[in-house]
Order: sequence, then C-alpha cells, then structure tokens
Amino acid sequence: MKVLLIHNQYQLAGGEDGVVRAEKSLLSANGNEVSLLEVSNHDIKNSWDKVTAAVSAIYSYSARERVSREIAQFRPDIVHVHNFFPLLSPSIYDACQQNNTPIVQTLHNYRLACPKAMPFRDGKVCEDCFGKTLQWSSVVHGCYRNSRIESSVVAAMNTWHRLRGTWQERVDAYIVFTQFQKDKMVQAGLPADKIYIKPNFVFAPDCLTQTDKRSEYLLFVGRLSEEKGVSVLIDAYIQSDLNIPLKIVGDGPLHQTLEQKVIDRKLNNTIEFLGFQNKQTVLQLMYNAKCLIFPSIWYEGFPLTIAEAFACGLPVIAPKLGGMSEIVEDGLTGLHFIAGNSADLAAKINWAINHPENITAMSHKARSQYEIKYDPESNYKKLMEIYEKNLKINFIR
Repeated sequence: MKVLLIHNQYQLAGGEDGVVRAEKSLLSANGNEVSLLEVSNHDIKNSWDKVTAAVSAIYSYSARERVSREIAQFRPDIVHVHNFFPLLSPSIYDACQQNNTPIVQTLHNYRLACPKAMPFRDGKVCEDCFGKTLQWSSVVHGCYRNSRIESSVVAAMNTWHRLRGTWQERVDAYIVFTQFQKDKMVQAGLPADKIYIKPNFVFAPDCLTQTDKRSEYLLFVGRLSEEKGVSVLIDAYIQSDLNIPLKIVGDGPLHQTLEQKVIDRKLNNTIEFLGFQNKQTVLQLMYNAKCLIFPSIWYEGFPLTIAEAFACGLPVIAPKLGGMSEIVEDGLTGLHFIAGNSADLAAKINWAINHPENITAMSHKARSQYEIKYDPESNYKKLMEIYEKNLKINFIR
C-alpha cells in the first residue's frame, strides 16, 4: 500500500512528532511505500510569519496546491493526516477529495473541540467550547497562547469548517486513542461512525538490565507544568510524610518552583529532580522502579509514558480521569486515585508499598497488556484494518 503521511511539526518537539516517526517506520517495515510531507513551526520566525500563519490556519490555498502536487506525483492509496495546524490548514482535505484519495485523520489532541487543544483552564478541566459552533469562551479567556487575537483565529477556523461541513463530510475516518476521547469528539460534533479507536504504540525496550527485584523508588516522567499534576504528587509527600524515594524526570516551567518547594520542606533527600533524560535512561529507570506515578489533572490523549511503563512491566498509579481511567485498569495494571487529591494519591502509594505481591502481579499484567494492545504488531494490524475499510468505502463511492 502507498501511504502519504502529512504532519505539521510543533516548535517544541513532543510525543505527537514521535508517533509520526514511529508510525512511518512501522509502515515501511511492513512493506508499505511511505512518503512524509512535513512542515515545521520553526518556519514561523517573525511577526509577519505569525500573521501569515494565522491566515493560513483557516484555509491555506498554497498548502492545498502543495498536497495536490504531492498526490499527483506519489499517487498514494490513502492520505493519513496527523496534524494540519497551523501551516497546512483543513484545506488539504479538499486536495485529497479533488484527487479522490481517502483521508484518515489522527486526533492527537482536542483541537476540533477546544481552540487551545487542551481543555484545561484555571487549574481545572474546561469544556466550555465543546459542541459550540461559536467558541466564544476561548476568545474571551485568550485560551490559545494566552492571546485573544490568536484564540479568535483558531475559533474562526473551527467555526468556519464546522459550518462548511469539513469535519463531517471531508474526512473519511478519524483515529482516536480511547473510548473516552471518542465520546468527547462526538460531543464536539464529529460523526460517531467515522471515529475509530486505535491506541498509540511503542517499540519494546531492549538492552535493559533489571535487579532481582524492583528498586524501592517511585518515578514520575513528564513535563513539569500545571496540567501534569506534579504539584499534587509533591503535596502528597508533604501532607502524608511519605518517605519512599521519588525520582522526577523532566523539565518545564514549574521546575524551579517545585524544586525549591521540596528543598524548603527538607524533602530533597527523598525527592530527586533528574531533569531531562534521554529515552534509554528513562526506560532503564522505568525498568527498575516500583511504580510510575502519573498525576495529570486534565483528560490527556494517549500518554506514551504509560505505554512505555507497561512495556517495562511497570504498574502505573493514575487518576480516574479521562482516557487514563481506561488505559490503566485499577487493581490490574495499576491503581486509580481521585484526580487532584493528594491525600488519596498518598493512600494509594502507601497501599502499593505495603502490598508488594500485588504490585508484582500488576507488573506482569502491565507487560501482558503491552503485548496485547500497545506493541507494534497489534497496532499495525489495527491501522491496516482502518485503511482497508476506508479504501473499500471510497471505492464503492
């Protein structure tokens, strides 16, 4: 099969960019001919570039023509879009339709429901714009980049394409990661019969060494920002006098504030900030940790960190919130706690420490779930089923 992947890179590389690379590698390894058309937000360098990008975000004629040329040259069987915002715009769907090429769109975030792409405001989940034709609340609050002007551009894009029927008629299939995400996107107005659930995958870690038993430390891996709930985790230590070692991997805007808080509370011998670490180091830390703590206070999409933990046989303590409540099965592959509740998180950590046999069983179950749901082989099978089904639908049309 010939697959054209389309992706707009962000200025700060994240999990989404990694998924694109991994999926391209997976498709190629299975004998498919793959072409990647990619643009980057690094090209937005000055004020004029920002103005151009803002206009292009709603509808880019140049991007439509560029995709048309790529289709004419490569002649793909299917086009798989990962991200079109802001430089490509939904105009690329028109290019696909004009060339009678099926379109699959992976929804890595909630952009079509929320201009910010992350339904989170003032420290809590926000659904003010879900299902609204005019997403005025996002403009009032300047949700996108803390700017009312930039928020109005994204809201205008969503409104115009909702009225035009772009989301409903011009995309053949959407890929989401969980049933929860599907329900939210249907709430936002997408047709349920076009939404397929396929989680992300990670390649199995190799060349890792593990001690006879897992070390007595907990692990956090992620961005040190408000929505990731790191403050909730540190408060759990402070409020409940937890003394099991905690290693925090990652960087972000709250790094200095959180580290100073730990020092002020004299917990710096218990909580260790490791900063950014390369992938191999992170996996080795996962391989020897007792549990991964994932305290996010917003819905999340599909955190690759959790899939990586499962691949390492690492149970996860996560909130019963959004897709995390599906990915982590309470009592089987980890534990649930009340989102944002430090006392409940501390209680679950204490339970894990006092029930080592249960945690060992969860470790085995986590690895088993990885092999069933989140490994490359099972993911490739699901992806091809989606492709083939929509090729047939397009052929019948």
